[in-house]
Amino acid sequence: MRTIFIWSILLLNGIHFSCNANHKSKNDLAIQPEKVQEIFTTKTDPNSRNIQVALLLDTSNSMDGLIDQAKAQLWEIVNELSYAKCGNHKINLQIALYEYGNDGLPSKEGYIRQVLPFSEDLDEISKELFRLTTNGGNEYCGKVINTSINQLDWKKNDDHLKLIFIAGNEPFTQGPVNYKDAATDALEKGITINTIFCGNYKQGMDTKWKHGADITDGEYSAIDHNHKTIHIATPYDDIILKLNNKLNGTYIYYGSQGANKRSLQAEQDSNARSYSSANAVSRTVSKSSGFYKNKSWDLVDASEDKDFEIEEVAKEQLPNELKNKSKTELKQYVATKSKERAEIQQKIQELNKKRVEYIKNNRKKDDTNLEAALLNAIKKQGEKKSFSWDE
Repeated sequence: MRTIFIWSILLLNGIHFSCNANHKSKNDLAIQPEKVQEIFTTKTDPNSRNIQVALLLDTSNSMDGLIDQAKAQLWEIVNELSYAKCGNHKINLQIALYEYGNDGLPSKEGYIRQVLPFSEDLDEISKELFRLTTNGGNEYCGKVINTSINQLDWKKNDDHLKLIFIAGNEPFTQGPVNYKDAATDALEKGITINTIFCGNYKQGMDTKWKHGADITDGEYSAIDHNHKTIHIATPYDDIILKLNNKLNGTYIYYGSQGANKRSLQAEQDSNARSYSSANAVSRTVSKSSGFYKNKSWDLVDASEDKDFEIEEVAKEQLPNELKNKSKTELKQYVATKSKERAEIQQKIQELNKKRVEYIKNNRKKDDTNLEAALLNAIKKQGEKKSFSWDE
């Protein structure tokens, strides 16, 4: 069984983060406006705090179970993260995705491919995750860690939470890059490496998985990677799914890629349903959170930005039913949909509180899965970064 699944995220559902709001550095004030596309522009809030997560996924043969587990738990993980707090700062979630250890990947690159750089587009992340397939190969932990550190746009100062999660069951020592060198580089850049061994705890220690985490003061865990995710149905699921249909009706696409992005949203709804109705509910809850923003293609989200001018949107890049509306009518239509969306999202959040409580009371405690390992590590690393939270 050869593999390494590397999966990273910070989370917290019902877990409320807060951190030292007075801790600032000069780097916070140096962020420049960033153009997203020809119409939509946005400025990075210098007072924001970023959660940056590198997902390094081994796509060699024996990791099918772990990859399946990650797909099934994606939206619950996002939901956990969506409750993050850090004083009055806005929290941004950025996820990067790599695959490695697959015979179909270039050997000269160390069997590694960057699937996505840091992205806030949750639909895009879901799409790429569901596209991954496994194939036998060589798994090089040090190499993929080193590549992700050097290629990704990690924040420079220590106000931001910067994490890598790597999981697998092959020796941590394999490959052309010494894992000690890669981990030392991460430490110097303020990036924490957390390792998750798929198998016996002692075996993971013997094959240096724990040492790989220890160098950056990260967490080492051992899990059952073939553990099947159990989705618990609740009395609130059907209502939340009906609200999802209404929520989808509030999106107004625009731009050259708008229609495609709208289709992608529907596709990821379908991917979530492919696991269970309960998983589709988890995705709906994510869509009601502050992390699910689509300013590059949705007029409602884009209109929240003070620099966005709805008058600059070309008529031909609007849905057919809106092309003949005047600027005043279009603004009013967007405002109506914005109010409708906020009301729907609020209802979903209120129902989710009851849903979470129901699941908590009906779920057996399980510390052997991916989600549990991630949450444990994030809480501890949050403390080290002056974060705090209340259950």
